[in-house]
Amino acid sequence: MYNFAYHNPVHILFGDDAIAQLPTLIPAGSRLMMTYGQGSIQRNGVYQRVLAALHDWPLLEFGGLEANPRYETCLRAVDICRQEGITFLLAVGGGSVLDGTKLIAAATPFVGDPWTLLTKEAPVERALPLGCVQTLPATGSEMNGFAVISRASTQEKLGFGSPYLYPRFALLDPTTTFSLHPRQIANGIVDTFVHVLEQYLTQPVQAALQDRQAEAILLTLIEAAPQVRAAPQDYAVRANLMWCATQGLNGLIGCGVPQDWSTHLIGHELTALYGLDHGQSLAVVLPGVWLYNRATKEEKLVQYGRRVWGMTEGSPEQLSLAAIERTEAFFREVGVKTRLSEYGIGQEAVTAVAERLTARRVRLGELGNIDGNAVATILQMRL
Repeated sequence: MYNFAYHNPVHILFGDDAIAQLPTLIPAGSRLMMTYGQGSIQRNGVYQRVLAALHDWPLLEFGGLEANPRYETCLRAVDICRQEGITFLLAVGGGSVLDGTKLIAAATPFVGDPWTLLTKEAPVERALPLGCVQTLPATGSEMNGFAVISRASTQEKLGFGSPYLYPRFALLDPTTTFSLHPRQIANGIVDTFVHVLEQYLTQPVQAALQDRQAEAILLTLIEAAPQVRAAPQDYAVRANLMWCATQGLNGLIGCGVPQDWSTHLIGHELTALYGLDHGQSLAVVLPGVWLYNRATKEEKLVQYGRRVWGMTEGSPEQLSLAAIERTEAFFREVGVKTRLSEYGIGQEAVTAVAERLTARRVRLGELGNIDGNAVATILQMRL
């Protein structure tokens, strides 16, 4: 991952009146484009609330960003931004809308092929400023400079980042999440949970505060998961889920600790090739990554099992295995399946994903010990 946590401060407004503050946050005289997804904000009233707040602003709209934002779609918005002289972007929706908007922001002033921002880590030297109205707690994109983009023509899903891509502001209104489908909520809980674990469950480095902060997010998610199913209109529960997602990937718990993003990077391939939801791919892959690296992660797995799941009995080997099993069970309790076969995906995925990552010569994990062959072993366990 990139190391630029808190390079730019993000102005967070949290609460059910946050959207009304929009006119105070966008620089005067901006030529504004609002980006959004497939129409859910029109159905749940968020679109109307944003337009009401911006009634005095001339506003261009660009809708249709996909759940995994497509490079091709984003480039259409880039063309409009260049033609219309857009100077500020407002993303209204979930993390995918914001990720797509970050690519639009970076690609609009970019000279050259924008795909090199993702494939060759071409530097983002400037970008259009952007803000967001976040409506789906999951990715933490509202408080970081990262984005993940899919390209339909090559079936690739790749990430990039830059300090220039931090939102200038993020409006977090928990009431905007009330209309989300249970599948979206479940995927968001898994995504946030895994974000935290990939920064927490590596090796001990005497980062006691970061560990406790990570554990607090995990415990809050575990507590909130059944509550949101039982009371989907409970503001406090939705607020806690939203704040967990923001805190899970804003750089705070990752400061000074080793990180392991192999689950995300393997999961991206499953999404690109087989269309799995992002959260679904993570729930499939994470237990396999842990089983593969159980020996090197044992001390943190035991700590996690004890502090987060309240486990007390057993040897370190027994506790580490029990912690893996309990995590997979939690994903299933949330409502997310954890095996490739449950999505109709078989042996072909093991070969296809391993070959892709071998071709890229990847070395994943905090120890760099996961290559293409290791990926095949991991996925074989997840059939």
